[in-house]
Amino acid sequence: MKKCLLLIIIACLMVALSFGKSEAACRNPNIAGTGYFLSPAALSGVIEIKWFGHSFFQITSSEGTKIITDPFGAMGFPVPEVWPHIVTVGREHGNHNNVGLAKGTPIILRGLKGGGEDWNQINHTFRDVLIYNVPIHQRVAPGYGGSFKGSAFVFEMDGLCILHSGDVSEPYNEDQLELIGHVDILLQVIGGIFTAGPEGAKKIVEKLKPKVVIPMHYWYQMNVLERFIDGPYRVRSLNTNQLTFSKDTLPKETEIFILKVLREGDL
Repeated sequence: MKKCLLLIIIACLMVALSFGKSEAACRNPNIAGTGYFLSPAALSGVIEIKWFGHSFFQITSSEGTKIITDPFGAMGFPVPEVWPHIVTVGREHGNHNNVGLAKGTPIILRGLKGGGEDWNQINHTFRDVLIYNVPIHQRVAPGYGGSFKGSAFVFEMDGLCILHSGDVSEPYNEDQLELIGHVDILLQVIGGIFTAGPEGAKKIVEKLKPKVVIPMHYWYQMNVLERFIDGPYRVRSLNTNQLTFSKDTLPKETEIFILKVLREGDL
């Protein structure tokens, strides 16, 4: 009798764990390829997001795993000292691929190979974080036609799904949305010209329905930011370049968080 009871308890635990995995996964495992299996991170952990300007963020998990995204070169923002475990590069351009800025010996995950000629396929687990990329396009100069290749990146940590939009120029198509999956926190370009502008960015928010949106890649063009936040969502302007979230502290409805735009001398 005791043996049967023990087997029932074990079976229930396995079912509960399987539900945890399903809920924690950002993307649909049916399209993630065979053999896709991920142990969920703790659902109650607190993550930190820090913005250094343009598309450059540092994302830190509750276990201290640090990821930086699209580190910039010389473009007017103060250059921080960062010691990441992983660097992601969504586009092979000096404003996005200054990996030499990172201290230590981080893992470099490039969304493109061959100097930007084709996409890499990233599906990388490091400690408590899963990272995968989504192929995107960026517009070339107006009037020239065509596009550049790039990558958006999804980071799954502490039960949260964070999407760095990359230099995407148009709202994601259905294939891209399938690859992206569920999004809790969206780091979204709004600059326009080469990337999605305020109107395109709004359409992306409507499609993804994240709980948190952090606009980026608008330089110091406050008129662009004003056009983006002119809408139905609650807006919070912070006098800091960082914020923290956990699964439990996400807003119930979509909110836009404006982080402080840093200038030389602010750090």
